Amino acid sequence: MALEIVGKLVKILPEVSGQSAKGPWSKQEFVLETLEASYPKKVCLTAWGDKVADLKTFNLDDTIKATFSAESREYNERWYTELRAFRIEQEDGSGQDSRSSIPSSSRPAAQPSAAPARTASSPMPFSSNFDEETNDLPF
Repeated sequence: MALEIVGKLVKILPEVSGQSAKGPWSKQEFVLETLEASYPKKVCLTAWGDKVADLKTFNLDDTIKATFSAESREYNERWYTELRAFRIEQEDGSGQDSRSSIPSSSRPAAQPSAAPARTASSPMPFSSNFDEETNDLPF
């Protein structure tokens, strides 16, 4: 199950490393603050292995998108949940990933609207031309 979160990088915790039977490991936790205007939430995620190096390329207050998986485990009849980030990318603010493989010159140009001109006394017509980027409904 892959989930995504976009937020402002507010804290990077110290890197932790160790040795296991499978070899050396490293992890680093970081905190994102969601971009919700009314009630922003802070979420702690974990970067493992080579993702620790990816995390070091970002600065505090950068807006980033993290793709993660949620995993819970039981220990002594208590449950622990970890959000493991497996992709960390810079978010450019327009909703389009700045590291996109499609160059902006080859993206389709916006088509001009064929809607009739509206006067001050006429009501605004309903438009059914919604796409995923402009639809701001929460569901």
